[in-house]
Amino acid sequence: MHELELKLLKSIATRYPTIAAAATEIINLQSILNLPKGTEHFLTDVHGEYEQFNHVLKNGSGSIRRKVDEEFGNTLSNKDKRSLAMLIYYPQEKLDLVLKEEDNIEDWYKITLYRLVQITKRVASKYTRSKVRKALPKEFAYVIEELITEKAEVQDKEAYYNEIIHTIIRIDRAEEFIVALSNLIQRLVIDHLHIVGDIFDRGPGPHIILDTLMKHHSVDIQWGNHDIVWMGAAAGQLACIANVLRMSAKYGNLDTLEEGYGINLIPLASFAMEVYKDSTCDRFAIHYNTDYNTKDLNMDTLMHKAISIIQFKLEGQIIKRNPEFGMDDRLLLDKIDYEKKTVRIGDKEYAMGDVDFPTVDREDPYRLSPEEEHLMERLRQAFLKCEKLQTHVRFLFSKGGLYKIFNSNLLYHGCIPMDEQGNFEKVKVFGKQYSGKALYDVLENYARKGYYDVGDGKEYQKGQDILWYIWEGPHSPVFGKDKMATFERYLVPDKETHKEKKNSYYTLYNQEEVLDKIFKEFGLNIENSHIVNGHVPVEQKKGESPIKGGGKLFIIDGGFSKAYQGKTGIAGYTLVSNSHGLRLVAHKPFQSVEDAILNETDIHSDSMIVETKQQRLSVADTDGGKEIKETIHQLEKLLKAYQEGIIIEKFDE
Repeated sequence: MHELELKLLKSIATRYPTIAAAATEIINLQSILNLPKGTEHFLTDVHGEYEQFNHVLKNGSGSIRRKVDEEFGNTLSNKDKRSLAMLIYYPQEKLDLVLKEEDNIEDWYKITLYRLVQITKRVASKYTRSKVRKALPKEFAYVIEELITEKAEVQDKEAYYNEIIHTIIRIDRAEEFIVALSNLIQRLVIDHLHIVGDIFDRGPGPHIILDTLMKHHSVDIQWGNHDIVWMGAAAGQLACIANVLRMSAKYGNLDTLEEGYGINLIPLASFAMEVYKDSTCDRFAIHYNTDYNTKDLNMDTLMHKAISIIQFKLEGQIIKRNPEFGMDDRLLLDKIDYEKKTVRIGDKEYAMGDVDFPTVDREDPYRLSPEEEHLMERLRQAFLKCEKLQTHVRFLFSKGGLYKIFNSNLLYHGCIPMDEQGNFEKVKVFGKQYSGKALYDVLENYARKGYYDVGDGKEYQKGQDILWYIWEGPHSPVFGKDKMATFERYLVPDKETHKEKKNSYYTLYNQEEVLDKIFKEFGLNIENSHIVNGHVPVEQKKGESPIKGGGKLFIIDGGFSKAYQGKTGIAGYTLVSNSHGLRLVAHKPFQSVEDAILNETDIHSDSMIVETKQQRLSVADTDGGKEIKETIHQLEKLLKAYQEGIIIEKFDE
């Protein structure tokens, strides 16, 4: 036996010091391999819509209602099943209503507790007792375990369980117990959650979504371009800060920054009202919803214009600093003819809708004015010192990445940059060329450097610039377009200039051979792998399908954000992967939590099975199963080492 292998086995022996201990663990792990695979839940492009996000998360995209249907079948009416499901989603809120309306609350408690115990048994059945035990709420752990575990030694089981429930009600703990059981069901129905990008922007509550995700038992996140720009802002990258502020102003969501994160925007408001008070701002209208307080409209419009002009300047500085980004076509401030009120884009001149830019120096248009420099430094410090934002962004770095491989699924937000022939685009990053997986890896590496400030100052600056490039660079895998035409959409009325050409990936992803090439690039088996993708809303109302490439790729951005629902016709897709196969769910718009609780109106969702496994998947078929098999292999080696006397057992004295 090699010295290194012996050292490893001795390390394992500290946890399993005897033959009996090692053998017991082998038996335990072997039995786990035969349990059904846990259910995975995929969501993407939630864009701050926290109420709909929380509802979909709570019901597991219909998984809880399906468990209720499976358990009770025709023994309960649809009304009763709907009411039970809603109780599981919102236990405390539903209980508050029941306590006001129910005449015989003791009977209701008794019936409800029995039903919840039955559902808990069903959802816990695919896990080991140890895993279920870890999920149990501490205050009720023993009682719940008694109720959901068969007691072979108890002769009159019905009387035994009846007495437990009767006692819970008698000592006035039923309400807390119902809440605990409901939360446990939510916890056990979904084993693992995937967020395939774009938590931020558009909607009002990305901070609420992140608070929820930080409490989730098992989650990973693939960064979207809207996440990256906030991550860059948290890193103090000035162009990213300007973009975050501009989009928040544009969509009437400055409250997210001020109230959600406590970032002081008075310096920006003061600057805008002083510098732009006499400026025309017609091109910088606010796209607000019914929650927006219109008393702020004039100030927000001024702030919107002020930060947009600063953004164009800061982005120009990055582009000039990094010629290999190939973004010189985005340098437009120096192409403006103020007398003719035109701008040269490419070889053509276009009329501009606004050339009233009081802070732009025509001789040096990308230089910030002293006042703008002072403002941006104050904003940079505000972002850097915002404890809540920094906590959320560190969570995104710890739980996230630009892509993830999980149980034969490749998850990424945008695309694999390709040319028209289906070859991976070669992209130069600081003097070296990268493509495919290597491009993802190098961009993520620099993004981390740009936040954590590792290495020398040059590497940090590169990382800062890459954070911005990932947001809107022409070869960025999470952006996937030739340009972000922000300047044109604001300032050039001719819509010809607003067009953003998508990467060739989006015309090639229906070809199975192209997807097979991607699988090989990322080391996946082409026979049983899938790609789960977000970023580009699927326009269901035009008949577009989210299923591409013969069922090998799923684009599950269906318009979670209200801003996209008019285009898509729905309110988001989600994907559920369980031991039986894959289920794609299309959601209708969510009205409100209040409506859901009062009227028991769940989100109406159209669900379709997109893949059924002939043989039910077990833990052995998962990535976790591979790790368990390797652990078993090492334990068997340890067992042999004990038996041959290479390692000596250690018994407690």
